[in-house]
Amino acid sequence: MGLDVGDSRIGVALSDPLGIIASPLTIISRQNSDIDMQAVIDIVLKKDVGRIIIGLPLSMDGTLGAQVEKVKDFTAVLRRHTDLPIEFRDERLSTVLAKRIVQAVRKTNRGTRYDSAAAALILQSYLDDIVQTQGRGDDLGSETE
Repeated sequence: MGLDVGDSRIGVALSDPLGIIASPLTIISRQNSDIDMQAVIDIVLKKDVGRIIIGLPLSMDGTLGAQVEKVKDFTAVLRRHTDLPIEFRDERLSTVLAKRIVQAVRKTNRGTRYDSAAAALILQSYLDDIVQTQGRGDDLGSETE
């Protein structure tokens, strides 16, 4: 599962069972920590998630800013709610690219938001790296990332 954690929304994406393709799933409108966590955990349980990839919003020069600390705080709370492996992924430009993609297809789906598309791009980047570094084998099992 990929997460794009923002102040107002959390974009959520899932991979297919083989971990090849990431797709936008939903957007969680942020309310408070308890409700946000329950929404994430509900998806983890319903979709049999095996790993969580969270976008880390580094600045263009790679430095950490205020938003990185917010994402790390969110992740610390999430770690208390699940034993799943959680990894960070550099998300620089994922939201920009997601906005461009959504704008290109918006003519057919006016309700589309970019948050879950950004989560899908973050997760897809992770999946692509797994293929390059480890190859695609039976060790991935049938769990959904």
